[in-house]
Amino acid sequence: MPTIPSDAEPAIRVGVDVGGTFTDFVLFEAGTGVVARAKRPTSPGDPAGAIADDLTTLMSDLGIGAGDLRAISHATTLVTNALIERKGAVVGLLTTKGFRDVLETGHETRYDLFDLFLARPEPLVPRRLRLSAAERIDASGRVLVPLNERDVDLAADAFLNAGVEAVAVCFLHSYRNPSHEKAAGALLGQRLPGVPVTLSSDIAPEIREYERTSTAAANAYVHPMATRLFGSIERCLSDVGYARPVSIMLSAGGLASADRARAHPIQVLESGPAAGAIAAAQVSREIGLSNTVSFDMGGTTAKLCFIADGEPRRAHMFEAARVDRFKKGSGLPLVVPAIDLIEIGAGGGSIAYLDRLGLLKVGPESAGADPGPAAYRRGGTKPTVTDADIVTGLIGADSFGDCGIELDVAAARSAIEAHIASPLGLPVDAAAAGIHDVVNETMAVAGRMHAAETGWDLRGSTMVAFGGAGPVHAWALARSLRIPRIVVPPGAAVLSAHGLLVAQPIADRARGYPTRLDDMDWSHADALMSEMEAEARRALADTGSQTEEVSVRRSIAMRYVGQGYEIDVPIHQWPTGACPGEALAQAFVEEYERVFGRRVSDVPVEAVTWRVSAIGRAPSAPLPAEPTRRQSEPTALRRMRPPGSGETTVPVYSRAGLSIGFSLLGPAAIADAGTTIVVGPGARAAVDSRLNLVIDL
Repeated sequence: MPTIPSDAEPAIRVGVDVGGTFTDFVLFEAGTGVVARAKRPTSPGDPAGAIADDLTTLMSDLGIGAGDLRAISHATTLVTNALIERKGAVVGLLTTKGFRDVLETGHETRYDLFDLFLARPEPLVPRRLRLSAAERIDASGRVLVPLNERDVDLAADAFLNAGVEAVAVCFLHSYRNPSHEKAAGALLGQRLPGVPVTLSSDIAPEIREYERTSTAAANAYVHPMATRLFGSIERCLSDVGYARPVSIMLSAGGLASADRARAHPIQVLESGPAAGAIAAAQVSREIGLSNTVSFDMGGTTAKLCFIADGEPRRAHMFEAARVDRFKKGSGLPLVVPAIDLIEIGAGGGSIAYLDRLGLLKVGPESAGADPGPAAYRRGGTKPTVTDADIVTGLIGADSFGDCGIELDVAAARSAIEAHIASPLGLPVDAAAAGIHDVVNETMAVAGRMHAAETGWDLRGSTMVAFGGAGPVHAWALARSLRIPRIVVPPGAAVLSAHGLLVAQPIADRARGYPTRLDDMDWSHADALMSEMEAEARRALADTGSQTEEVSVRRSIAMRYVGQGYEIDVPIHQWPTGACPGEALAQAFVEEYERVFGRRVSDVPVEAVTWRVSAIGRAPSAPLPAEPTRRQSEPTALRRMRPPGSGETTVPVYSRAGLSIGFSLLGPAAIADAGTTIVVGPGARAAVDSRLNLVIDL
C-alpha cells in the first residue's frame, strides 16, 4: 500500500461508500496524486463505528493521522435498504380533508392490465395513521377554505397516542401556496416536540398529488434512521480526531452538507449508485467516449446508467422499492432529482433458489454482509452468485485476501449442491454455471428494457465495468447486450468511492407554476427563478463553495396544452425582451422534436415546473497513470468455465503487473484488488495509456 505524505496543510480527501456487502475507501493526496484504496466487509449493526475503525486502521497503515484529512465524502445504501426492507419509522400523514387515501388510489390505473394477481406496493403509512384537516387552496394558490387548526390539534393528539416517530404533511396545491402546510407544520412541531415533520412543499413543491404525497411520506419514513446514521458517523469520526465537515452524496450525483442530507434524506436514496455513475463519467471523459454504459455490480445490486459525452442521464423522478422490478408503476414514485439509472437486485450476494415450479431464480434477496455467501464462512448456508462464480473458477480462492476474507470453495460447492444441484439432479459445476447464466440474463433483460425506454443504442456504446462483481460478469453481459467494448478502469472494485472524490457540490430547486406561455405573469416567473437561484447558492455555501466557482443551470418542464406529461427543456439563456414566451416555446418545440421526432404546430405550450441547479467546482482526483511494477507473464493457471463454454484451463495474470501496451487473447482471468476481470473466449484485452484494461469482444 502506498505511503501518503503528511503536510502542514491537510491535503488528503477520502471517499467512503457503504454498500450492502462491502464498504469501500479511497484516499487521494492532492499534492502527490497518490491514491490508496481499501475494501472491507460492511458492518450492518454499526456502520458508523465500522467506518471510523476501518479508516483508523487504513490511516495507520499509511502513516497519517485524522488531522491530515481535508475532507470526507460519504455514500450509503442504508437509506435505500430501509425503504426496500420496510425498516423505517412509524409515520403519520396529514392531508387535505377527503384526500387521506391518495397513497392507495395512486393513479387509479393498473401497471399490468393482464396480471390477475397484480400486487401493489404497500403504503408506507397505514390508513389508521392517515388523518386529514379541513382546508383548501386552489390551483392558482388562492385560499378557498382556511386551515382548521382544531383538526391539526386532533391529528397531533392521535399521532402522539399512536407513538409516531415522524409526520408528513401534504395539502392540495401547496406547491403554489405553502401557507397552510407551514402553519400545520408549526402546530405539529409544538405539539410533537422531537418528532420530525416533513412538508411536501419543502421536499417536492411540484404538481401531481400522488407523487408529492409519496415523496413526503417516504422522506418522513427514513428521516429518523438517517438522522441517527449521519449523526453517528460525525460523532464516530470526531472521536478518532476528524474535526471537519462530512459531505454526503445525493441521488443527483452531487455532494451536500450532512445537515442538508439530514433534512431531506430521501435525496440520498440512490447515493452509492450515483457515486459510481459519476466515476464512470469521469473515465468516459478521460478517454473520450461518446456513448457509455456504466455497469456497477456489487454485493447486493447491479446498476446500469447511460452516459452521453461524459454526462450521465438525469431525471427528476424515479421509482423505489418496486414490487415487480421490471414493471414501471409497481413501485413508490419519488419526486427527487437523481441520476437516471436502473437498479437490479442482482449482486454477488444475491441468493439462488428454486421457485414453486422448480425453476432456477436468482435474487433479489441477498445474503448481504451478514451472513454473506457460503464461501465467506460467516454463517451463510444459501448459495449465492459469488459462490457460483467461485465454483466455476471465474473467481479464484485468493481473490478476497485484500478484503480480509478467505474463501472456502468447499462451502460454496456444498451450498449449491444442497439447494440447487441435488434437487435438479445436476452436477454442482453445471448448477453453478446455471446460476451465473441466470443472473447475467436477468441483468441483460433489464438493460434492454431500459435502453428501449430511453432510446439508447447499446451496440454503439462502450461498457465501463466496476464494483466487486462487475468485471467478473461484464464480458458475458456485454456479449448478451451486443456491446462491442468493455473498459475496466484502475481500482475498479472501489470505483464508486472514487466517484465521491470527483463529484461536484450541487443544490437543486424546483417550483410548480403551471401556466400557458402566452398567458404568463413574467414578473412572477422572474422572481421565482431568482428566488430559487438564491436558495441554491446559499445551500452551496454550506459546502464551502465560493461564489465565483458556482455555475447555474436552468430548465423548465413544458408540454403542449392538453398533454398529461411534460419534458424538461434546458434554458441556456434566460430570454429577455417583449415576448420571452416565444423564445421558450421555440426551445420546447425543438426539444420535443429531438425527443419524439415530430414537430407539432398551432398548439399552445404551457410551463409546468421551473428548475434551477447551482453547481460548484469539481475537485480533481485523476486515476493513477503509472503501474507499480511490470510483469507480463501469468502468475498461475486455473480451471475456469467461461459463460457459454466448457471447462478449460486459463492463465491468470496480476493486474498490478501489467504494463501499458500489454495485450492478451481470451480466455483468461486477471486478478485485481477486490475483483477478477474475466476475458472470455475470443476477446482481446489490452492495457491503454491510462492503465484501463480495454476488452474488445
